[in-house]
Amino acid sequence: MVVKEKKSLVAFLQCSGCGKTYSVNELQTFADCDQCGKSPLVAHYDLSDGFNKDEINQKERSMWRYQGMLPVLDEANIVSLGEGWTPMLLADRLSAKYGMRELLIKDESANPTGSFKARGLSMAVSKAKELGVECCIVPTAGNAGGALSAYCAKAGMRAIVVMPRHTPEAFKKECRYFGAELIEVDGLISDCGKKVAEIKLTTACFDVSTMKEPYRLEGKKTMGYEIAEQLNWRLPDVILYPTGGGTGLIGMWKAFHEMKELGWITSRLPRMVAVQSANCNPIVQILEGKLDTVKNYKGSPTFANGLAVPTPFAEKMILNVLHESKGTAIAISDDAIKDAMKEIASLEGLLVCPEGAALLPAMKALLDKGKIERSESVLMLNTGLAYKYL
Repeated sequence: MVVKEKKSLVAFLQCSGCGKTYSVNELQTFADCDQCGKSPLVAHYDLSDGFNKDEINQKERSMWRYQGMLPVLDEANIVSLGEGWTPMLLADRLSAKYGMRELLIKDESANPTGSFKARGLSMAVSKAKELGVECCIVPTAGNAGGALSAYCAKAGMRAIVVMPRHTPEAFKKECRYFGAELIEVDGLISDCGKKVAEIKLTTACFDVSTMKEPYRLEGKKTMGYEIAEQLNWRLPDVILYPTGGGTGLIGMWKAFHEMKELGWITSRLPRMVAVQSANCNPIVQILEGKLDTVKNYKGSPTFANGLAVPTPFAEKMILNVLHESKGTAIAISDDAIKDAMKEIASLEGLLVCPEGAALLPAMKALLDKGKIERSESVLMLNTGLAYKYL
């Protein structure tokens, strides 16, 4: 019997703060109400008729294999460069060195434009196309700008990228090659966000900032679906994730709950660990009781550009994932990150990005503190290529 892949089951968007619902047939940003303030919108799906694992499109070797649990209604609007279905690798030499039962690396560097940002921006641009958007704008620490530029080029849409001036030149050249308009700003991604707000006053463009539109999250959540499928529908005990804006952390947790509801997984959910830079670690500061909110936090630049996010918009959602999963957050120095890049390269043959490399010293520190056991299955998410940083 030939099983036809499931079409989108998306039903509505819901405010993550107060629960108010919004239509998926209209262009949406985020909720802004008196009750909950500014909160991200989250897509919900109608699972009343179910969605069986055998309805996954096995011929599709990208994140679009899970089309039923993704929000694009007409597949003609899908803008894809083959993102997703990235390798799941056993880091056996690192496992042996640190006495781990199982250490896995989900290698997102295999994505188009060399990072996990391809997932979120493929989804955001696809849905923007479906809703008639002609120009997208994004503040970025680097990789999101390249991804937006590439997918807008594929879609025939205009892209405006606002990036810190200190970002390595490779990220800037990438955007220009894809035909995007690049604007450089002194400061961090938070300063770029202010510039985006200024530009939007005079230019018709849709802001796809992290968690300020609902669909990048839906692309990033596919990492969670792939982790489960590639591990034969079991989940690791611990997932370490480099956390700037936190979309992937929130997205994987969303995916795990969706799969629980679908009956695809029955195991206990992983403890989620948010790994940040010592130069910019607002979530760690909150968990340690040094901050009440990220609102007025001032970070500084870090070698791991993607971790330089001082005021993540989805702060409450990040903290909720860590609380629900009984996870934690930890900050790592730039020197430790650089050492880890060399260690992973020399032992595993992987030249991982600084953000991904930060996970190794984080794991070692948590092993020393007894917060991770060597008998557990541990997964690290390498979010991109190192070559742009060299």
